[in-house]
Amino acid sequence: MTISRRQVLLIGGLGVLGAGAAMFPTGSVEAKSASRLSDKEMPRPFQADFVQAPFLGPYAKGIDPVDGLPVNYYKVTEQAATARILPRLTTPILGYNGIFPGPTISLDQGTKAVLRVRNQLPAQHALDGHALSTSTHLHGSASLPQYDGYASDITHPGFFKDYHYPNFQPARTLWYHDHGVHFTAMNAYSGLAAQYHMHDPIERQLLPQGRYDVALTINDVMFASDGSLGYDDNTHSGLWGDVILVNGKPWPVMKVQKRVYRFRVLNASISRSLRPTLSTGDPLVVVGTDGGLMPTSQSVASYRHGGAERYEILIDFRNYKTGQRVELRNLSNKNNVDYDYTNKIMAFDVTDEAVDTTDPTWNRIPTTLTGSEAMTLKSSQAVKTRTFRVKRSDSTNLWTINDDSWQHVIASGYKKVAADPALNSVELWEIENKSGGWFHPVHIHLVDFQILSRNGQAPYPHERGPKDVVYVGEDEKVRLLMKFTPHPGLYMMHCHNLPHEDHDMMVQFRVGLKESDPDVNDPMTAAKAEWDDTKE
Repeated sequence: MTISRRQVLLIGGLGVLGAGAAMFPTGSVEAKSASRLSDKEMPRPFQADFVQAPFLGPYAKGIDPVDGLPVNYYKVTEQAATARILPRLTTPILGYNGIFPGPTISLDQGTKAVLRVRNQLPAQHALDGHALSTSTHLHGSASLPQYDGYASDITHPGFFKDYHYPNFQPARTLWYHDHGVHFTAMNAYSGLAAQYHMHDPIERQLLPQGRYDVALTINDVMFASDGSLGYDDNTHSGLWGDVILVNGKPWPVMKVQKRVYRFRVLNASISRSLRPTLSTGDPLVVVGTDGGLMPTSQSVASYRHGGAERYEILIDFRNYKTGQRVELRNLSNKNNVDYDYTNKIMAFDVTDEAVDTTDPTWNRIPTTLTGSEAMTLKSSQAVKTRTFRVKRSDSTNLWTINDDSWQHVIASGYKKVAADPALNSVELWEIENKSGGWFHPVHIHLVDFQILSRNGQAPYPHERGPKDVVYVGEDEKVRLLMKFTPHPGLYMMHCHNLPHEDHDMMVQFRVGLKESDPDVNDPMTAAKAEWDDTKE
């Protein structure tokens, strides 16, 4: 295996993948370590306390004069900072408000949001010198195109952009992260990611709330010898770190009461997929997918969790003993690179703290949840079937969708589209992966979809709810059913293995418009970033 000068600069002498791992995984590869920390500086599982990201309150509230709906106004600043991840060394990061994960936004369905994102980052990234221009995507929101984090709609350092979010969809776990063109992987890996929760009356009645509604943002990283983040995407095939972080802490321990907890699990890794399971062998009960609650809950021993997917799970701690430790482990999946401790995620220590049994969710494991538009669609409604193939191009060494890429979109003046569904139409999309040694978590913006089948069989139990990311595994073909509503305009479809997206596995589709039609929601021109003259 050869290593380029650019890779050496990126990883600062970090060894490519440690002990003998392959550049292109062909199975579940195991290696001892990737980080170049000394043994005394290397974190170990279950030494850190669990923490949650702070909640971000609105700085103002108002009423939209157009429709009379309430509006919350929020502000986050993208900035360089340092984080305490390791026992003694500090780690430079990029963060919303200087923290990773960034602050969580929580609001009710029907309350709109305006999020001002201020880019106060340095002009260049410390690792490779790329310009630190950003584009913020609220992943899971049916936003207008100009507020959707369109990759080439970038905000330069010293500017801000106001993103308008409608929040009309059912309750769900969303997340906001950087989507800047060709550098999403490194920017998100450096810390630009955070959760966003939308509540509604059904979800509030059925599932735990407050301190028992717990956000878990999981990602993997590797470290250089000085405690900074190492980065090696293995010729754009993927990055697999040897340290698992949960909410920015390595393999933390959470104290829990003897009751039912709800966990909003986001895989924010830029490449790694997970297969969570409990050390006790007890089930995880999946109650929510990317697009909100499932029709019925699903009890699973483990489940496959790709990058950017969100699963809401219930864990019942009622029958464990005081002082018992329960581990959330990772069984991994094909074509990850696994290290000494990547088979662990976090641990729960059961306490004897008194449980409030007047809370009806303390012992509730609901079976029937709620329906959604995506899950009530029928194949007979589809007016068109489209086929997409995800692969690596032998001629260009780029990742492509139907041999197209974001380079083609840019070259066309942002006109080239991979699909042109009519507004409010229902279509069936088939996505096929014959690319060999990779899996692809494919994200389709704007819509929630229903997974109809996987290789002609029923979808896995854990994915039988509304989705916006589908794990397209090796030699798999998935069939998806979706309705293109509520907005016309340009939206992206891409792989959420972010080195694949950046090089260059992303295309766009146009909803409800012809190429020649005027587009009042053009993502490149309709809502441009503004100079930030705020003095703070």
